[in-house]
Amino acid sequence: MREILPPLLDTLIVLLMVAAGLWSWRRIHYRSFWLLAGYPLTALSVRATWRKVALGCGLTKKRQRWWFTLTPGAVASTGLVKVRRRFQRVAVDTKPWMWLPLPTRYGWRVTIRTLEGQIPEDYAEAAERLAHSWRVHAVRVSSPRPGRVVLAATMRDPLVRVDQVPASSELLKVTVGRLETGKPWVIDFRTVPHWINAGATQSGKSNLANALIVGLAPQPVALVGFDLKGGVEFTPYAPRLSALATCRAESVRLLDDLVALMVDRMGLCRQAGARNIWQLPPAIRPVPIVALVDELAELYLMADKSEKDEIAKTSTALLRVAQLGRAFGIYLFCCGQRIGSDLGPGVTALRAQCSGRICHRVNDPETATMTLGDLDPAALISARSIAAETPGVAIVASQDGQWYRARSFYVAEHAAEHAARMYADLTPSWAELTEGTHHAEINDADLDELLNA
Repeated sequence: MREILPPLLDTLIVLLMVAAGLWSWRRIHYRSFWLLAGYPLTALSVRATWRKVALGCGLTKKRQRWWFTLTPGAVASTGLVKVRRRFQRVAVDTKPWMWLPLPTRYGWRVTIRTLEGQIPEDYAEAAERLAHSWRVHAVRVSSPRPGRVVLAATMRDPLVRVDQVPASSELLKVTVGRLETGKPWVIDFRTVPHWINAGATQSGKSNLANALIVGLAPQPVALVGFDLKGGVEFTPYAPRLSALATCRAESVRLLDDLVALMVDRMGLCRQAGARNIWQLPPAIRPVPIVALVDELAELYLMADKSEKDEIAKTSTALLRVAQLGRAFGIYLFCCGQRIGSDLGPGVTALRAQCSGRICHRVNDPETATMTLGDLDPAALISARSIAAETPGVAIVASQDGQWYRARSFYVAEHAAEHAARMYADLTPSWAELTEGTHHAEINDADLDELLNA
């Protein structure tokens, strides 16, 4: 016995050292650990368990197969069992064909060849069951082409911690956070001109606006604020704002100015033979304008009938900016805690013009439905499951047509205020921007021409 203990002790020490080394490796440099050690074992496990997982998740199909069986015959008087060998057709559970899993930054992805009668929604409905079966954080489903489904598994939540805001290098493009894929979350107004940002209090909605201000402040753009909280949100950023409206009456006047600017820019583009301001020479190209709207619902709430005309005028002007602003360099970023159809048809029409959708944690399901309802239903489910302990996490409709979980970088208010003061000299004067504009109405012919441009 004494002769056996030393070798066992040595083996135990070696195993403990190996385990400690692997743990340290994983903690110090997870990416290399995952690629060299974690991924090969995971790939083998996924391929080995695919039949059971597909069967348990309802992704298999019954198919008839010829099977070689041993069928017991009649029992003879001697008690011996006579066995007759034969082929027969039996029903077999067939699993979808799986390619080899490939590693990603935070997990792996694998391509599945669907069986007859299956569609990508079948796999999307089983995504949560797949995640639990493989013990991963989440499984996302996409379909690059008919008959193929890609399962992207995330081993751990990449949004637990995000880095600081990097500097924006391109005009009207701001990196505000990180997507669940590990890629940067970019808001590009040139690609997606108008955005709706919904979220409850302390959900990260205001933090995202801060990140936008920090990213746009050093760029040659004009920032316009609509702060329906009486100015408490955007007043600290006034040095970088060309104009600020703090009530609905001021909002109406500011929206009239924006519509007048569009009329002037329309005439400039028509005279130069350009379809939008980006086709104009840089010397005569107008300054792009980004309008930040906080508490969107306040523009549509009506206390009594005396406010009906003012609300109708506000709704019409804002919708006109959303319809025509892209061609003339005027972009919207609308924020609100409550965005529902009960606010009136103006909100629904505005929502249809905003192709960029961001939904943080919300207090009511209708706001999530209004923000994401016409996208993938799975996005709606994910939006409702955002925890209060994860401020900044949101569901984003990206410019590639997909939706992602994302989290914005934390940007303190004093950092946004510092950026507003630092780049105050880049603020265009609103009086100079609107000088010479005339508050003319756009006729139906001009409206049809611009909407079809």
